[in-house]
Amino acid sequence: MTRPIEKKGFQLRAVRWWLVAVALLIAAMVLVGGATRLTESGLSIVEWKPVTGTMPPLTQEEWSQAFEGYKKIPQYSEMNAGMTLDQFKTIFWWEWSHRLLGRFIGVAFLLPFLWFMWRGMLPSDLKRRLWLIFGLGGLQGAVGWWMVASGLTKRIEVSQYRLATHLVLALLIFAAIVWTLRRLSDRPSLLSPMRLRVTSGVLVVLVFVQLYFGALVAGLRAGKVFNTWPDIDGSFIPSSARLFFEQPWWRNLFDNTLTVQFEHRMMAYTLFAIAILHAIDAIVSRAGPAVVRGALWLAAAMTLQATLGILTLLNEVPILLGLVHQAVAIVVLTLAIVQAERLMGSTALERQRLRVAAG
Repeated sequence: MTRPIEKKGFQLRAVRWWLVAVALLIAAMVLVGGATRLTESGLSIVEWKPVTGTMPPLTQEEWSQAFEGYKKIPQYSEMNAGMTLDQFKTIFWWEWSHRLLGRFIGVAFLLPFLWFMWRGMLPSDLKRRLWLIFGLGGLQGAVGWWMVASGLTKRIEVSQYRLATHLVLALLIFAAIVWTLRRLSDRPSLLSPMRLRVTSGVLVVLVFVQLYFGALVAGLRAGKVFNTWPDIDGSFIPSSARLFFEQPWWRNLFDNTLTVQFEHRMMAYTLFAIAILHAIDAIVSRAGPAVVRGALWLAAAMTLQATLGILTLLNEVPILLGLVHQAVAIVVLTLAIVQAERLMGSTALERQRLRVAAG
């Protein structure tokens, strides 16, 4: 007979693997979304049908109807006039796969979640946290359609504001799952200087800011202009007249392709510098092997990401490099979340709850 402690340990491992699977699915979803954006496929489906939209067109008549719907939006007339049905199918399949994966993630989260609750495998605080994550997932579906709707009438692409919101929300859900997974590991708190904890938290916040800037760059296609480095528009720091010519001035931060790319570059330099300093501080402070390794991995990932960003820019954002750049961004976010959670450690109350969850 299975002993109670062994049974509880098995149940906790099952919950962990479920959350790992969901996190991987979300990462895949972000990459498929990136491919959808890079291939200009996001507006190929002009209706939001959460249930019936699961099925793609199956007959020639259904394909013709879907194509006729696409022909009515500005993107077709201004960018793809004369597109054939076969060409339309290519962009359709990207967007349909993106939406289908979103639906699959919802099911892959909800059904095991309900089963774990039915079996009494989740403590109350974990259930509340997971319900919040599920709610954010439902909101993400609505935000996705809100984003698509912005490109169906007066624009030939989706709003960069809504695109950035959609991406950051997806990665916020991903980060919440990664944080929750870390909290399911019972381990001693780490003694470390307060400044290490502060810089780890700052890195997480700045990574999210950089992800938002990156989405603005993608939404404005700003990576396809000013394709030189380290100079941009002829100098390392462009003139203020070029950076802030729109009124009111703050709109330049979101609408001016030069300003958006410049702020994305400056944030990359800032993140790289803080990550390096964080790693040096961890080593000098003798913060412990786990903390030092986490800091070094994060600094290495930041270095790789900065290099990929430069290569992507110089090559005018080819699809493969663009997707690799996005994939490494997810790795950077994961390492930043793990390092911050590691340094913040578990409070006595949290450790008590973890012991309850583990039996």
